[in-house]
Amino acid sequence: MDLDTVRTFVAAAEAGQFQEAAAELAVTQQAVSKRIAALERNLGVRLFTRTARGAELTIDGQAFLPHARELLSVAERAVASVRTGRRPLRVDVIASRGAATGLMRGFHRAHPEIELDVVMLFDIETAIAAIRSGAIDASFRAVAAPGRPLPEDIESIRVLDEPLQLLTGPAHALAGARSVTVAQLAGHRIWMPGIVPGTEWAAYYDDLVAEFGFTIEATGPNFGSDALLDTVADTPALATFMGEHTRLVWPADHGLRRIPVTDPTPVYPHSLLWHRDNPHPALAALRAHLAATATGHDAAGTWAPSWVIPR
Repeated sequence: MDLDTVRTFVAAAEAGQFQEAAAELAVTQQAVSKRIAALERNLGVRLFTRTARGAELTIDGQAFLPHARELLSVAERAVASVRTGRRPLRVDVIASRGAATGLMRGFHRAHPEIELDVVMLFDIETAIAAIRSGAIDASFRAVAAPGRPLPEDIESIRVLDEPLQLLTGPAHALAGARSVTVAQLAGHRIWMPGIVPGTEWAAYYDDLVAEFGFTIEATGPNFGSDALLDTVADTPALATFMGEHTRLVWPADHGLRRIPVTDPTPVYPHSLLWHRDNPHPALAALRAHLAATATGHDAAGTWAPSWVIPR
């Protein structure tokens, strides 16, 4: 069904005259008559009856009018959903409890007028494909994994170096420490079942253990963060790594400890990725906000893999 004919029908129905509808639509009265006639042929019914006062809706025209208005409303919403500046900014944060979500919450507090769609994509290839197709506007990632440079049309900026912490239960040998050095981690069982081979975070932790000589166990099914916390709390021999900005809540009787890691402090590098030709105005606002709130990178006493983009 041609939307111009539907729009003309609604204008004529509301005006009660083809001449007024023509003026509103900036077309001739003859064009209005032709559009109405075409719509009537398409529907197989008469929509208007001509009278001395103008044009009155028939019973069929009265029945069709609310549906015609809804058709136009749906069309307007469809256009607005993809029109730059009128649709929400779509951003991938990977996980709901991580540092990227905290960064987006800070952006939302600073710019409550900007509509956001927050999504969670698993791997960097999926995120880059979504950026290039326009399915999302930006993604938070650790850039870039070894041997996998970003495509030339993808831009990035490093926005946060997140210190790692050691998470232990109350009976762990290091539970009472105010901080631990990376050298002290040798010989301790660090359990991270969420590490998936081929991901950017797997590349990060592979470099971390190769650099400092301890081991990470990624065995067993990954039942999520709640199950991980339960196991670490109940198993004195196990500890795990957690980002300083990861937001988790656990029962008081778990007695879990978050212990800073030092000498050096491993930091997980978060970057924002976007397509260089993306014109969404809110994307520029997000980049400006992150640039204004970002702390320094590669600070003294910290460690990040050599393949991380230093910008």
